[in-house]
Amino acid sequence: MQQQIGISKKFSDEELLLKIRTGDNPTIHFEEIVRKYQSKVYWLIRRMVSCHEDASDISQDVFLKAWKALPEFRGDSGLFTWLYRITTNETLSFINKRKKQKLLSVDEIAAVSQKSYQSETQLSEELIETKIQNAIAKLPEKQRIVFILRYYDEMKYEEMAELLKTSQGALKTSYHHAAKKIEKFITS
Repeated sequence: MQQQIGISKKFSDEELLLKIRTGDNPTIHFEEIVRKYQSKVYWLIRRMVSCHEDASDISQDVFLKAWKALPEFRGDSGLFTWLYRITTNETLSFINKRKKQKLLSVDEIAAVSQKSYQSETQLSEELIETKIQNAIAKLPEKQRIVFILRYYDEMKYEEMAELLKTSQGALKTSYHHAAKKIEKFITS
């Protein structure tokens, strides 16, 4: 039985990359990569910017950039790690551009986050999540990224070190400080 175009069977990342590079319907196989990782990419972005529209726009930019950069992807890291690096860089660029344009300060981002999450929340566990999101928005950039990758995405320190180009010790310290600041914010 032959596979129809547009209907995918499950391929590993390596198989998808090989099919893309050999010209075997590259856009179809890249769409499979997008389907596989779009939710993780979106939620990583959303936790950093808190606005659905911005997260959707950045997510599209991430996959467009990945598509364009795919020929240069050497495979030194896993595809997932490579996409996270692009996601993190694109999101940080967006945040820095906003800061330069002075459209939103960190406090304003926290206020937007609080309002958007409060409008969606009804249960006490959702209120806790709102407090966590507000606390995360107040963290320094590096601590915020490390906390999100470790707490929400359960990324190992080894993978984070590769992604963020820093030592595991520095990441553990950043995570510890971030967790303490969040705890203090939530309990005060």
